[in-house]
This record gives sequence, structure tokens and C-alpha cells, in this order.
Amino acid sequence: MNFKHLKYFVATAETGQVSRAAKLLSISQSSVTGSVRELEAILGVTLFERRAQGMELTKAGREFLQVARDILEKVDAAHQIERGTSDIAGTLTVAASYTVIGYFLPYHLGRLAQLYPRIDIRIVELNRQSIEEQLLRGQIDMAVALTSNIHREGIETVTLLKSPRRVWVPAGHAFCDGGEVSLNRIAKEPYVMLTVDEAAHSSMKYWNRHNAHPNIKLRTSSVEAVRSLVANGQGVTILSDMVYRPWSLEGRRIETVSTDVEVPTMDVGLAFSRAIALTPAMKALKSYFTSAFLSPKLQF
Repeated sequence: MNFKHLKYFVATAETGQVSRAAKLLSISQSSVTGSVRELEAILGVTLFERRAQGMELTKAGREFLQVARDILEKVDAAHQIERGTSDIAGTLTVAASYTVIGYFLPYHLGRLAQLYPRIDIRIVELNRQSIEEQLLRGQIDMAVALTSNIHREGIETVTLLKSPRRVWVPAGHAFCDGGEVSLNRIAKEPYVMLTVDEAAHSSMKYWNRHNAHPNIKLRTSSVEAVRSLVANGQGVTILSDMVYRPWSLEGRRIETVSTDVEVPTMDVGLAFSRAIALTPAMKALKSYFTSAFLSPKLQF
């Protein structure tokens, strides 16, 4: 196994298509396909299901994705240390929503502190409506938020990560035995509805689009409560891979299953007002995130 195997695998997983990964990496599609197949042979597992709409990660693929990202990020961090830190200085007030603060931002704040020690980043937790209002009023500089929820005129967004949504079920559930599952089958199960960050509103959009209705047993703003309830057999839910963890707080296993209809991804990214010019500190923050998620890295 080498770094190219990991890099090509991550690019394919994040873009969902070999053609997009090849374009991102500026290489041929055959190179990406060959590398992924070599990696699967080395690991002895299938990492992707090849479908008409693209490449979908298997359960093994989703588990290996985090490992691959960790390895590449640590190597990239070592390279950044060699290059030294930046002299860019300033204070940034950055808003973030609940989900982003809990499941996306902490690692990157550590990296930013290493790379830009003279930038004072002050984080405030806000909901989507407050983020939009304060960006337009100039009360905050930028936001790291669920860009799939932001559609306000005058706000520019840069999506960094598209996190697929899947069904969460307890270990041994019947859904684990039959491949993709329909919303009508899910509707027959008790359903735990997450409400934080407009999750319930986002969920009902695709439920209504397919003329199906979840059998909601409980609504909660706590991701950990959802995790525990599902793990203990009290219901199922549909949530994104970004907040998925295979174990509940009680140590019970949670599995994920894909749906047979397209469920919108949960998109995470940057948001800022189009009416203001980006300061050097704001440009540094934007450059860090776009480089980390949207640019080819680690040219081995």
C-alpha cells in the first residue's frame, strides 16, 4: 500500500465518481480505477459498490475512509510544519452551527492554530437563521455551516464536504440482510427524528417527495440520544455519515444501510457575505479549507 492508493481512494470516495476524482487529481480515469482495485486486493475487501450513478462506499469502505483521511492528514501536517507558519495576523469571528462544532470543526481549529498562530479565531455557535442575519449585518466575519441549508441572497457559500445520509439501525436488524431499503419499509419502523440544525425539516423534504411518512416515536435535538435509542432497538433514523459512529455510549453497535431512493447529502462548507472584501485573515481561512477539501494534495 502506498500514498497514491490512499489519495486516489479518498478522492473517489469524496467525489462519488471515478471521472470526477480523475479530474480533481489531473490523472487518467484508468489510473484511479486501477489504484482502487489494487487497494481492494491489498486489503481483501470491497471498498465500493459500482452503480450507474457512481461509486458508493461499502460498509468496509466507509470505515477505511476515516483511516485513510487520518493518514493523509498527518502526513500533510508534517509537511506544513516543515514549511513553517504564516505571519498573517488578525481576529476572526467565525460562526458555526451545532453539528459543525461537534463533528467537523475541532480538528481543523487545531490545524489552523498551528499554521496561523497570529490569527485569533473566535467561534460562536449560532443556528442557520442567525448565521445568515449576522453575516449580512457584518456582525460575524465568516461561518462554517451546513451550506445545504443556506439559500439567502447576498451570502456566498463554498461547499467542502458532501456527507451521504443513510439509515441507522441496531446491530442484527432485518435491514442489514437485504441491501438497499425503501422509505416505505422504513416507515413501518419506529422512527427517531433529530431536530437540531433543521434536521427534521430537511428529512421531511425527501419523505414528502416520495409520498412516504415516518412513524415518529420521538423527536430530540441530541445526536447522542438518537444514537443510544437506535442502538438499543427503540427505533431507526436517517442521518449523515459525518455524525455516524458505530457505537453508542452504552457500547452497543449501530449499523448503516443505504436507501433505494436518492436522499440529499448533508453539505458542510464556508459562508460569507458578498458585500464585504475578504481580509488577509479571512482569505487564509478560506484558503486552508479549500486546499484541505477541494485541491489535490500530497503529490507522491
